[in-house]
Amino acid sequence: GSKIIFNDVIEENIKKGLAAYKENNINAHGYLFDITDEQSVKENIKKIESDVGIIDILVNNAGIIQRKPMLETTAADYRKIIDIDLTGQFIMAKAVLPSMIKKGHGKIINICSMMSELGRETVVGYASAKGGLKMLTKNICSEFGEKNIQCNGIGPGYIATPQTAPLREIQPDGSRHPFDQFI
Repeated sequence: GSKIIFNDVIEENIKKGLAAYKENNINAHGYLFDITDEQSVKENIKKIESDVGIIDILVNNAGIIQRKPMLETTAADYRKIIDIDLTGQFIMAKAVLPSMIKKGHGKIINICSMMSELGRETVVGYASAKGGLKMLTKNICSEFGEKNIQCNGIGPGYIATPQTAPLREIQPDGSRHPFDQFI
């Protein structure tokens, strides 16, 4: 069977995640590190490989969003989103690829978004990062496909998470049809 390994930058989230997996009789391993810190990622991937084994499948799903008009978004706000939602995904992929290549196979799944395809007001950093993540996915395919490394981008619709709570508050009656807003 598969081994589940996850990370977070917040220790409390690691504890909650481990408890949730345990409650469902799933053995999981949680690691505390920041995906935007390349050295920390390298060190933790080595630790994971030592503790659990080589990562066969990487799911890049870290992300943040800020809902603010572009003219109110600072460069620092924008950079933070790009750093977590795009650069962090690059750093994670780069860290696991050498072992995948050596093993002769691997899969990277990047969690993209509808914003990988569509722009929308108030999410300039998020949409930019997710558009970039789509292209990172394609580039990983181009560069590593011959080495039996598969990379896919999944663009889910809105999922009930703390990040999408403001949207549920705007349309609490269940009439949320986000694509209607883009067409």
